[in-house]
Amino acid sequence: MADTSAKFEVLLTEGAEQDLEAIHDYISEFDCVGNANYVLNELMDVVDSLSKSPERGSYPKELVGLGIKEYRQTFFKPYRVVYRVIGNQVIIYLIADGRRDTQSALARRLLGA
Repeated sequence: MADTSAKFEVLLTEGAEQDLEAIHDYISEFDCVGNANYVLNELMDVVDSLSKSPERGSYPKELVGLGIKEYRQTFFKPYRVVYRVIGNQVIIYLIADGRRDTQSALARRLLGA
């Protein structure tokens, strides 16, 4: 039986941190600061939850189509959190609005295209 108490260290790349800032800034500007704070808190809860069970995430369909299964994703809809588990670390690469063209963002951020 697997040890479910194992903890993973969750790290955000600079790009993921910038994603969070951009999401917060956008919601603050076009809605209100209270809603922006709410979304940021929910996204951080999703990120923090990956320290307990990162394997639960699904594979991003855009990457599976390219034969890439090293990355996973989880959601706070409509936002997608794309990450990779390496050893005991969970590295967050992208936090994006799933209603937008995330294929281009994934290609730029993960594949250097």
